[in-house]
Amino acid sequence: MLRRAVPRRAAETVNRRLEHAQVLVLSGPRAVGKSTLLRELATARSRSILDLDDPATRRAVAADPRHLLDQPRPVFLDEFARVPEVVDVIKRLLNQDGAPGQFVLAGSTRYGTVPAVAQALTGRVDIVPVWPLSQGELHRRREAFVERLVAGDAPDLEPVRGTRAELAAALIAGGMPMPLALPNPAARSRWFDQYLNLTLEKDVAEITKVRRRVLLPRLAAAAARRTAQLLNVADLARDLDIDRSTAEDYLRLLEAVFLHHVLPAWGTTLAARAAATPKLHFVDTGLAARLMRVTSDKLMLAQPSALQQFGHLLETFVVNELCKQAHWLEEPLDVGHWRTHDGQEVDLVMERSDGSVLAFEVKAAPDVRNEDLRGVRALQRRLGADQVTGIVLHAGTEGWRVDDGVYAVPIARLWMPA
Repeated sequence: MLRRAVPRRAAETVNRRLEHAQVLVLSGPRAVGKSTLLRELATARSRSILDLDDPATRRAVAADPRHLLDQPRPVFLDEFARVPEVVDVIKRLLNQDGAPGQFVLAGSTRYGTVPAVAQALTGRVDIVPVWPLSQGELHRRREAFVERLVAGDAPDLEPVRGTRAELAAALIAGGMPMPLALPNPAARSRWFDQYLNLTLEKDVAEITKVRRRVLLPRLAAAAARRTAQLLNVADLARDLDIDRSTAEDYLRLLEAVFLHHVLPAWGTTLAARAAATPKLHFVDTGLAARLMRVTSDKLMLAQPSALQQFGHLLETFVVNELCKQAHWLEEPLDVGHWRTHDGQEVDLVMERSDGSVLAFEVKAAPDVRNEDLRGVRALQRRLGADQVTGIVLHAGTEGWRVDDGVYAVPIARLWMPA
């Protein structure tokens, strides 16, 4: 159970980027800790926060946005999209003074969902993703797994301690701070139910009017059951007995409020990426598990359905942990999944600026078989073995070097300190 505030790695990213960006946007799910992070950043600079989630503040800002925004910089705004007019005022203020570090905004809908908001600040915004808590943040450990790989280091192969049951518990718990602080599974389940209702009723409504609102909870549950799978919109529409265009529109709404994210297809050419199918991953495995109605005990059953659910949730869990670490880095990485027409695939690919690639495969078993390496080795043949570092992340406790440029690494090694 989470008992005290957790220092967020995203704070370091914000402090670093404030030196050159005019506007920073903290973008992530509702209740993920953006307001807490914003408050810490503002307090460190002796600034107050304009919280537009508060009705009185929202009315005051809407009535005279320039007066309230033209303050000593940086200015901090929470849930800025609730008063879209502030973006135009920010633009006018930036036209007068183009210095960096002027505004830090936080929002619970994906930046760019409202085109007018995104267009007003084109070229002036640096988006900092705020994810659910990483395992390193939860354990007060400074993760550097991806950072070291990007620097060209081999992964640490020292054994770790851990069990399949502990992994299952981590999947069910997720990384949302508030349910992690609750005392028992029943309380956490109620929290997730209320969270989903609030997100669909409040945040989606601020983006657009939804004609068939009753579909949204059903669609969210159907999407959760498809986490870590290729996004087959036609199949999803058939299951819900709706037309494909409605399914596509509503899926975009769920993505806009951070229920899930889409991992694009990765390829060596733009054409290859455009032609391939993306993968769907829920942003938090705790919420996904609740929508799937699975518990840690159910995930431990020796049944085909439980094994499949465990595998899908585990892949999403690991992909999300890796993406969190990637977003803390200064160097941007091109991230996606790789799949060929004949079924060769890699769960997560990170391409560095020099064209070299980190290829991650996630396995729910405690060991690694030769067939588990097919995708990584196929990618090495495609790009050249010296361009691809393959990491097979498994549920065991031992790590080893498989061959040149390919390593088997325990999943728990992701959040061990450097």
